[in-house]
Amino acid sequence: MKVACLSAPDLCVRALEDRRRTEARLRLAAGGAWAGTGLVLTTRLGDALDPRNFHRAFKTRAAKAGVPVMPVHATRHTCASLLVALDVHPRVAMAILRHSKIAVTMDIYSQVSSATTREALKRLGEAFG
Repeated sequence: MKVACLSAPDLCVRALEDRRRTEARLRLAAGGAWAGTGLVLTTRLGDALDPRNFHRAFKTRAAKAGVPVMPVHATRHTCASLLVALDVHPRVAMAILRHSKIAVTMDIYSQVSSATTREALKRLGEAFG
């Protein structure tokens, strides 16, 4: 089954497709014991993940990938910072981060200096000598 989502990057779509294939194998192996919660990330029996187990797996994968281990929620702030660095429009970032109000996104954006902001401040400084 192919996952189609217009707003997700190809990398995310491929990861979800891989997850669906893995889930199909797990469901087959579990037989009648499969819980079928409908969640994206589950145990081998289809039950919800225990947060401690999820965090342990998250740390293992981060170490394997050679990236710093951080709290899971901090990855949202990292995503926001990367979007700012890429000069993504705040409304687009709002949609990606699933914020319900632009003020939340702008609070994050106001804490990070993008290349455009740095250039504007540099030009302002040059104007005043």
